[in-house]
Amino acid sequence: MEQYNDKIILGDSLQVLKKVRDNSVDLVITSPPYFQQRDYGNGNSGIGNESTEKEYLDNLLAVFFESVRVTKTTGTIVYNIGDKYSQGGLRLIPYRFAIKATESQKVFLVNDIKWIKLNPTPRQDKRKLIQSTEPFFVFAKSKEYHFDLSNYLKHLDDLNRSRNSRPSDKLGKKYFELIDESDLSENEKKNARRELRRAIEAVHAGEISSFRMKIRGIHKLAYGGQAGGRNNQIVNNGFTIIRIKGDRLKRDVIESPVEITKDNRHPAVYPLYIVQELIRLLSKPGDIVLDPFNGSGTTSLAAKNLDRHYIGIDINPEYVELANNRLKKSNYQQELFI
Repeated sequence: MEQYNDKIILGDSLQVLKKVRDNSVDLVITSPPYFQQRDYGNGNSGIGNESTEKEYLDNLLAVFFESVRVTKTTGTIVYNIGDKYSQGGLRLIPYRFAIKATESQKVFLVNDIKWIKLNPTPRQDKRKLIQSTEPFFVFAKSKEYHFDLSNYLKHLDDLNRSRNSRPSDKLGKKYFELIDESDLSENEKKNARRELRRAIEAVHAGEISSFRMKIRGIHKLAYGGQAGGRNNQIVNNGFTIIRIKGDRLKRDVIESPVEITKDNRHPAVYPLYIVQELIRLLSKPGDIVLDPFNGSGTTSLAAKNLDRHYIGIDINPEYVELANNRLKKSNYQQELFI
């Protein structure tokens, strides 16, 4: 069989994936059909039209584990899954999926990135808040996964840098006050002030972007993870300073409006903006990005925009046509054989 780069393949996701060789894709990123929520034009075929949640999750996990198989040890697998209300309550379908995925021990969950929708769909039910978030689960097969944090949300880093080109004269003022108010010994206070001044100088020199200070008796000790060394510094020295070298803290949330295609031929389009940022974070130019539920082709378009190769799979011929129309400016196709 043949594996295609830079092409949309018409077919059942599970069956097509079975023809792709092991460890050949750098990034899988997709948004599968939601369970019994939208008409994707497949009639009664395709994932999302199952009669039970268990059947839906079983079918979805089958595709997921094929996605894992074809992904390199340096790659990642990203699934964006929506939830559903039934019998008055949320069914927690995304999290049931994530639990089953990690229970297999074939992958671990790197991040649960929350998509904050800037234009969520209003609900008629006045006894529930409007759902305005969805998870993007980022899974990896090994600790060798590619992760370029400096390239993620870089446009916001550049914006913040231009806005804050000169640090405030009040930088560190609150920490000096807290040192004075603390129960530290005079020698500990002297050392804390000295290190605080050094941190402020490092910000002004552009060596770090910011810092945080924790003082014994004022800030609580942390538990677990890498807290041990910091806690020891607080206990033994009376303080610790956390130097932040990035332009800003990169959090596990990302804001973007819901998108629709211009001709409204696809009922659910996840944002090109988010997909591009995740591709920047989790892959390199020239890498292969695969979407087993390609839909309107957003993943393929994002990959093309960022000089990555793309492989899209979809069971609906109308969506394959729609995706190809969005990519029609591209006349480059390359085939890989297995």
